[in-house]
Amino acid sequence: MSQPDFYHKFDQMSSLLHSFAYNLTKNIEDAKDLYQETAFRAMTNRDKFRPGTNFKAWLFTIMKNIFINNYRKKTKANTIMDSTDNLYYINSGSAIISNGAESNIMMKELITMIDELDNSVRIPFLMHYQGFKYQEIAEQLELPLGTVKSRIFFARKELKNVIGKRYKNFRLS
Repeated sequence: MSQPDFYHKFDQMSSLLHSFAYNLTKNIEDAKDLYQETAFRAMTNRDKFRPGTNFKAWLFTIMKNIFINNYRKKTKANTIMDSTDNLYYINSGSAIISNGAESNIMMKELITMIDELDNSVRIPFLMHYQGFKYQEIAEQLELPLGTVKSRIFFARKELKNVIGKRYKNFRLS
């Protein structure tokens, strides 16, 4: 097969190759890379294509094999090889113990701050925090929807002020 014929056939398969690459990778950028690698390999190995065989299958096989090889490389790259005598590196991760004391203390402080809010803003705020929608809060408290939204906003604003005063170096956005 002549070079121009090969390039023409490849151009005809271009959209199918793009679709197949995206189907394999599920990512547009990775699909573009896979397509480009396939095009490069097909062009450099065009002498290995036998005329009279299925050109589309030949290209798809190249793409599939590149994808599988890249997948295997990524999998091996994430594997930890520990050659120490007692498997020190693999076993060292299990000795880490999580201690939630600091976050528990911060939550207790935050709950105390919320409890100090006026009931008119604290109750809608807590309901919203518990997952109630604005409309549900408005119906339960028999308040207009706008009032509920503004009270939740004022509760957040007040909490930001209290936290800002208590922790001067702590920045809230």
